[in-house]
Amino acid sequence: MPKIDFATVPVRHGCPYPKPFDEPCAARTRRRLGQAGGLSDFGVNYMTLAPGGWSSQRHWHSHEDEFVYVLEGELTLIEDQGETLLRAGECAAFPKGSGNGHHLVNRSTATAVYLEAGSRHPADVATCSDIDVKSANADGRFVHKDGSPYPDG
Repeated sequence: MPKIDFATVPVRHGCPYPKPFDEPCAARTRRRLGQAGGLSDFGVNYMTLAPGGWSSQRHWHSHEDEFVYVLEGELTLIEDQGETLLRAGECAAFPKGSGNGHHLVNRSTATAVYLEAGSRHPADVATCSDIDVKSANADGRFVHKDGSPYPDG
């Protein structure tokens, strides 16, 4: 049946970045709705971001388009060109290969809820703009930009 039972979709807390880069994202939750529905070509995630939390480190994708739609609350989109406030009913798109690092920060006093969608291109590499981290879809590991592994990776 195509209907997804939202209550049964596992909630994942935080981000898998190597320490200490995971700390700003500790208050984030993700429910992988696309995965729960058996989708393989693209993902759709139901995200919550507590006040003060980050969606991720600022990053961009080599082969993966990304889209966010705010359902509740407000978020500050931070990218190379500056900052933009996104409120419920507003959205943003991030074309693959742009080199424009982006992330969302909740600077409000209420939890924000948004949908995040992206392709699952097997050759994609996510590169963080402000820190020495990148990750390939091929293996999901986080490594330094020169390819060397983190001690726990």
